[in-house]
Amino acid sequence: MKTGRKATSQHLVIYLNSSTSSSPARFGFVVAKTVGSAVARNLVKRRARAAIRERLSTFAEGQDLVLRALPGLAELTWLEFSSELDGCLKQIKN
Repeated sequence: MKTGRKATSQHLVIYLNSSTSSSPARFGFVVAKTVGSAVARNLVKRRARAAIRERLSTFAEGQDLVLRALPGLAELTWLEFSSELDGCLKQIKN
């Protein structure tokens, strides 16, 4: 994304772009082969969708969020994943 904000952690990169449109918030997930096997990548995608679903109320209309997974994310527990995501979201919202 060329515009917007970016937040990083050890295993995540998050991009957030806000527009003035009244469309609902949109989310994208990028999980490359460097994250691990197909099983590990699918686990990361499922966890990312579930984590964003839990935090849907924090996003306004017209916001686009892209979550890019970095190597090592598949080895984290759910709590570690959630805390890294919350840290990135806190960075990006300030």
